[in-house]
Amino acid sequence: MMLQAQPPAAAQPPAQGPAPAAQPPAPHQPRTQPGYAGAGVGGYTSPIPVRPTHLGHALASEWTKIRSVRSTIWTLGVMLLLIVGIGLLGSIAAGSDREMDPLLGVGFVGVLLGSLCVITLGVLSISSEYGTGMIRTTLTACPSRMRVLTAKALVFFTLALVITTVATSLVALLDSAMLNGPAPTADQWLRATVGAGLYVALLGLLALAVGTLLRHSAGAISTMMGMVLLPMLLALFLQGESVKEIQRALIEYSVPSALATLYDIPFLSTGPSGWTPLWILAGVTAVVLGGAYAALAQRDV
Repeated sequence: MMLQAQPPAAAQPPAQGPAPAAQPPAPHQPRTQPGYAGAGVGGYTSPIPVRPTHLGHALASEWTKIRSVRSTIWTLGVMLLLIVGIGLLGSIAAGSDREMDPLLGVGFVGVLLGSLCVITLGVLSISSEYGTGMIRTTLTACPSRMRVLTAKALVFFTLALVITTVATSLVALLDSAMLNGPAPTADQWLRATVGAGLYVALLGLLALAVGTLLRHSAGAISTMMGMVLLPMLLALFLQGESVKEIQRALIEYSVPSALATLYDIPFLSTGPSGWTPLWILAGVTAVVLGGAYAALAQRDV
């Protein structure tokens, strides 16, 4: 009797043990960047280089702002038109027949009116950021408030000084070529060009400081216009012997008289002379700008 071979038994799958417990997710690894502690040690290293910021970056930012807004073009354009246009018209009206002494005094009126444009721009360069909320972005990008205000002051003062000095120098050249009178001295040339440019630029810097303190465009512009024009207007209404000294002081130390003094045509002969009005304005501007720094550091935006 033949035995039949039995087929091999089917392979049984090995017994499976209990499923492994789910592994908890790996904790989030903080991304580190070059320049920080632990960069490249068990974490992500940013390929973007991190450089410490400095005043140069703030200056570049403020220069980009001031040259890219319409208010700068309009205010400085109107200022140039007033200084050069009125200076040229004054020279044409005076003619070369009569003698003018001082020869460069014709340019005074244009510079006085042009300074109002620089004052407006000085206020807007800081107060417009408060009005639009841009100041929050500025201070987020550059948390150092002192650096922000320093950059604004340097950029604005330099721009106003260069533009105004170029305009006053052009008017002085036109006056000397078209008018008849004694040749100006070197000191008269400097005061009618660089001195007038410095005075107008300091007025604009003072306006920037007032704008920082008030943080309101209309209020700061009104305050600066009042400072420029109000003393002369008050002096016109102060009549009588009892207020004669007050009237004289208001005229002597007013902004129009100070500018006229730089052109050797002071309103009164008893007031500051030569370069003194410029030093007075520089002192006032330094005090108000110091207050602006203190206020910006203490107040919230």
